[in-house]
Amino acid sequence: MAYLLLTLTTLFWAGNFVLARAFSVDIPPITLALIRWSLAFVILLPFAIPTIYKHRDVIRQYWPRLVLFGALSVAGFNTLAYIGLQTTTAMNGTLMQSSMPIMILCMSTLVLRESATMRQWLGVLLSLLGVLALISKGDPEALMSLNFNSGDLWVLLAMFVWACYSLALRWKPKEMSGFAFFSVSLTVGVIILVPLSLLETERALQIHWDTDLMLLISYLAIFPSILAYLFWNYGVEKLGAHKAGLFIHQVPMWGIVLSVIFLAEQVQAFHLWGIALIFTGIYLAVVAGTVTGKS
Repeated sequence: MAYLLLTLTTLFWAGNFVLARAFSVDIPPITLALIRWSLAFVILLPFAIPTIYKHRDVIRQYWPRLVLFGALSVAGFNTLAYIGLQTTTAMNGTLMQSSMPIMILCMSTLVLRESATMRQWLGVLLSLLGVLALISKGDPEALMSLNFNSGDLWVLLAMFVWACYSLALRWKPKEMSGFAFFSVSLTVGVIILVPLSLLETERALQIHWDTDLMLLISYLAIFPSILAYLFWNYGVEKLGAHKAGLFIHQVPMWGIVLSVIFLAEQVQAFHLWGIALIFTGIYLAVVAGTVTGKS
């Protein structure tokens, strides 16, 4: 179940990055994040109020920790990524996102002193090579032509924030259910984003609402917001951050799949090689270790 939910998470995130880049000129980034999370908050509110009330004593005890979780995940990660996608390409954003598994594994090893096997490092390397094969379309020289700008630094910062969040999940209060934890994080994130959005709208152009933009917000509120966060938290709880992080390499793969389905792009040999390398790396670093009983 953890494998399935993490795979679905990467599918939702792929749509999130592609669509956020496509609508980057239609709505400012912080406001996009606020509207997205506010709609998710409204959808969950009837269910969130009872669970928050039920866990009120735990929330009161761990509130500084819970505020940090909400700031890193809901208020931080996607907002920083949206800011970056204003000035960088979806392709560069995908490349930056592929740095997250490496960040998680390195931080797990250096900061948390968790042991990583050679098989896990090999899995990271193979998955990263698969990502590079997809991005370069099988031509290594194409990687040299990628142009990086300040937007890439914002996306890279977003990846670092998410890596910190994923590692910090080990300190999630055990007394809280996954839904209660997410509900509190969502509440904290929306509260943080409100004043930031107000400052942004003073300088931003007026938003012109149409059907496409409303469909975008609806998708972002349900799939990469509610479902992806619940699925990711479950996957990290079951597998650990360094293993769950490998699944993020599936994001560019899903980007290719979505392009084939919706844009009628043709599957080429480098697509198959890239996808094969990604799944081989994930198998070596995650599945094989679980089957053999090794970490």
